Amino acid sequence: MARMTYCSRGPLISTEGLNGVGKTYLTNRAVEALAVKPLMLDEFSQRANGRLGLGEALLRALREASGGDPFLRGGTPMAEALILMAIKRHDLDTVLTDLARGQVVVEGRSVDTTAVCQALLLHPDDPEAALQTAIDLLDLASSYRPLPDLTILVTDDTSKAVERAQRRDRRELTSEQVDFMRDAGALFEQLAATDPVRYRVVDRRVVDEYAAVEQIRTWINDAGSDLACLVEPWQRSDAVCMCCGQLTPVEAS
Repeated sequence: MARMTYCSRGPLISTEGLNGVGKTYLTNRAVEALAVKPLMLDEFSQRANGRLGLGEALLRALREASGGDPFLRGGTPMAEALILMAIKRHDLDTVLTDLARGQVVVEGRSVDTTAVCQALLLHPDDPEAALQTAIDLLDLASSYRPLPDLTILVTDDTSKAVERAQRRDRRELTSEQVDFMRDAGALFEQLAATDPVRYRVVDRRVVDEYAAVEQIRTWINDAGSDLACLVEPWQRSDAVCMCCGQLTPVEAS
């Protein structure tokens, strides 16, 4: 068995959850007290139109194809999933030099949102099939880029998340969109339960805002130790770490 080699890179962390659960607000509050601030990558809904770059061009195409749907649903779930995965690969490419310097990077949503939403679109009336498909989509995503070292999932009552999202976005969601959010919230929690090593869950139904902020701060602060090298997932022989340059044995699948 090969000996694990630890890397000097910074951790890659993602925050996940429904629109309106407070991911950005809680995370921003959490990092205020950190001595060394992480690099923050905006989630899809916060990115301004007109920003230059391939990632923004792909996202703009999805927005146009979805006709303004808040969940970027354009009617072709698998094609949309692959485009969203490409955007998240692009995001990783843009921060590799920061990770290599030991910088903590926090993604506002990563591939988990793609897995959950597209799995629901593929299996809207079959929760068991949706969960398995979400797991399979994460496996597919991991062939594009390494998954986050840590994923912080923020959960809350759907009704409260809907209220916040509507107030923030100044738009009223349809009953179908609210149902989609409710199903997505349930699937997020089921998906997190399948990988307790990577996920940490902040449940706003049982902790107040201050406790939630402290949990997130602690998890981000503690995420930088004993990190494995990042290698290109499609390389099936000895691979060089994308951050530190070490030659890292990769077991063939």
